[in-house]
Amino acid sequence: MRKNLLLILLTALSMSVLSVSAQDEENSDSKVKKGWNFGALPAITYNTDLGFQYGGLVNFFNYGDGSEYPDYLHNIYLEVSRFTKGSGIYRLSYDSEYLIPGMRVTSDLAYLPDMAFNFFGFNGYEAVYNQSWIDDDPLNSAYKTRMFYKMQNNTFRFKTDLQFPLSGKKLLGLVGFNLQQYTISTVDIDRLNKGKSSNLLPDTLTLYDQYVNWGIIGNDEKNGGFIPLLKAGLVYDTRDNEPNPMHGIWTEAFIFGAPKFLGAESGFLKFNITHRQYFTLIKRDLSFAYRISYQGTLAGKVPFYYQSQIETSKMKDQIGLGGSKTLRGIQRARVIGDGFVYGNVELRWKPVHFDWINQKFYIGLNAFSDFGQVVQKVDVEKNFMTWSMPLPQGYFDFGAESLHVSYGLGLRIAMNENFVIAVDFGKAVNKQDGNTGLYIGLDYLF
Repeated sequence: MRKNLLLILLTALSMSVLSVSAQDEENSDSKVKKGWNFGALPAITYNTDLGFQYGGLVNFFNYGDGSEYPDYLHNIYLEVSRFTKGSGIYRLSYDSEYLIPGMRVTSDLAYLPDMAFNFFGFNGYEAVYNQSWIDDDPLNSAYKTRMFYKMQNNTFRFKTDLQFPLSGKKLLGLVGFNLQQYTISTVDIDRLNKGKSSNLLPDTLTLYDQYVNWGIIGNDEKNGGFIPLLKAGLVYDTRDNEPNPMHGIWTEAFIFGAPKFLGAESGFLKFNITHRQYFTLIKRDLSFAYRISYQGTLAGKVPFYYQSQIETSKMKDQIGLGGSKTLRGIQRARVIGDGFVYGNVELRWKPVHFDWINQKFYIGLNAFSDFGQVVQKVDVEKNFMTWSMPLPQGYFDFGAESLHVSYGLGLRIAMNENFVIAVDFGKAVNKQDGNTGLYIGLDYLF
């Protein structure tokens, strides 16, 4: 049960770090930005079980002499935040087309300890979500624990992707490698209860524990493992502006996998294709955008702890289907399987443009709908048939998987086109997916 006591949102904190030209200083109406700029966003929240969250993020942009504006020369992103009981985000990423001539370099280094990572099972609606099992109302006799759909997941990763032109500037080749270490365990109840005198978490089995006991999660993967990932594919990109395109296409298709010869405990090969398209309805101010994506397994067995990962050519965290980066309003990682499709449609309006503290700002409003479904399932039912085990009651509804849908509204506050503060509120259509979600972060969804 999450309770936010305080959430501070700064619209922007910016300054020029490198000196700008006299002409730029004298002409505050100039639309060209030069040198270094940055935006910062703090986060202060409270969670009943995880404790206080403190920290923030900062995004640096280098525009050079301004000749490429609104495109940047270098983009550096730093995020450090943690909860007092151990969860946190420690992340540094870099993006540039100018570090290596003729090649775009995108790199990300992160440590993500999570004391209460969502785990709802596999195959969407086939894994029943029972709200009463996590509702700690004293009158609720069905209550198990607020942590029932949680597990501990500490992830370390280092990713680097390279894009290079194959035909002009539109068709690009993509290669990359990701090194990821997952450390998985059941929820540390003693640590989360430390310092509490009331509202204690009961020491009982979680869904993750049950899946291990039933053999759905094998002993060889229950504690996590090492994923050395290789990636190769194509990108077609005709967008007029990356942060918020008004027209163009951005499509990518690639294969990726973890070969055993690089140290993977379980080898596998997957495929991802994502198409995004943007249409101008009113010049500068109103556009329509959509994204449709498929990710599926081609060969091998994917460890359960990696099934929630969605690969893209960008370094945004996309965890399963559900949450701020895929299906807003649906619980994070609610929809997981061997293969899935998902999509988003958005109407994007920028009604207000203004200058402030010598920076260019606009305010945007969004209306959206998100949807997704598992199309390649993890064979959970086979496990019970193989071992002649009785099917646990209340946990599974085989054959129930169908389209998961959410809808909502969003707010954007953008500085110099590139630093975009994002606020989205989404609502799930089906109660099996949760209820609502409020997300505060950076950037448009796609």
